Amino acid sequence: MPAGGLVPTGVAKERAELYQGRVTLYVVIACIVAAVGGSIFGYDIGISGGVTSMDGFLREFFHSVYISKQHAHENNYCKYDNQGLAAFTSSLYFAGLVASLVASPITRKYGRRTSIICGGFSFLVGATVNAAAQNLAMLLFGRIMLGVGIGFGNQAVPLYLSEMAPTHLRGALNMMFQLATTLGIFTANMVNYGTQKLEPWGWRLSLGLAAIPATLMTVGGCLLPETPNSLIEMGSKERGRKVLERIRGTDKVDAEFEDMVDASELANSIKHPFRNILKKRNRPQLVMAICMPTFQILTGINSILFYAPVLFQSMGFGGNASLYSSAVTGAVLAGSTFISIAAVDRLGRRVLLISGGIQMIICQVQYNKHSFSQHIITH
Repeated sequence: MPAGGLVPTGVAKERAELYQGRVTLYVVIACIVAAVGGSIFGYDIGISGGVTSMDGFLREFFHSVYISKQHAHENNYCKYDNQGLAAFTSSLYFAGLVASLVASPITRKYGRRTSIICGGFSFLVGATVNAAAQNLAMLLFGRIMLGVGIGFGNQAVPLYLSEMAPTHLRGALNMMFQLATTLGIFTANMVNYGTQKLEPWGWRLSLGLAAIPATLMTVGGCLLPETPNSLIEMGSKERGRKVLERIRGTDKVDAEFEDMVDASELANSIKHPFRNILKKRNRPQLVMAICMPTFQILTGINSILFYAPVLFQSMGFGGNASLYSSAVTGAVLAGSTFISIAAVDRLGRRVLLISGGIQMIICQVQYNKHSFSQHIITH
């Protein structure tokens, strides 16, 4: 079993059948509060693209883009071809990348709750600064703080959910992070659809409302218990067992507790974990762990979700139509996540992975076929 006892396999899977306990209300509430971290990430993905298409926002900070948007008819792309606007959108992801590297040792050494609280607080600061921004410097600082919050939250929240969830429901509860992300995207699209009518300050409301999930994440992080795995890793075995008994609703947790202790001791016995993971026996898992999320991102779905309103406008949609189309995209994304949650622990991860890949291939082929046909007709 890997460090932390997250994925029982082989002999460990047989031992997992000895685990006792039930899904307590304590676990459900803890997972819901923690999954709010996913809604933060989703909300920012959905809100930023909509805000950058609003006239009030562009007039305030990117006046040249606003002028281009009013006059560029032949080449829609030129409307948003601006270095400052690119810095506004990309600064969050760069900050998130750096924050993720910092968050990893903090999460391991000080616990999952600490990273969740840091992420929520950073995002709260970023949302407040962005909503009150008076110049580009404030806007970029707010985006950087949002990136720090996302870096901490995306690193700690899925791990927290996995470690709190019972084995037989680990897939479904862990996907609450993805569900919260998709609902955050959908909510942001609907917010943008409403606030774009509140000229010229609607964009401030869109950005400022991110403080709501950030506050829930910060306060919830202060109230949540630390995971048993984290407490054991930090040497507090007795506290870890007490928390485990509380979240499982029984004191018969010997098998699960022993596996957690064994996994922690095994992880601590490896002196050079990064060097160890590069060994030949670990390369298949390492390659899959890197390639699968990389290829998923390279499909372009994150860019589509982030820039959806801008993309739809560039294709000729009107302001209202582009935001409405973005909302429909977010609704489909959220709906498919509900289906995945219902199926993941019954059908398994592999079935969902393969079926999702097939769907993406079909859609890409159909899209390219349609584009090729349009090109032939045009020329």
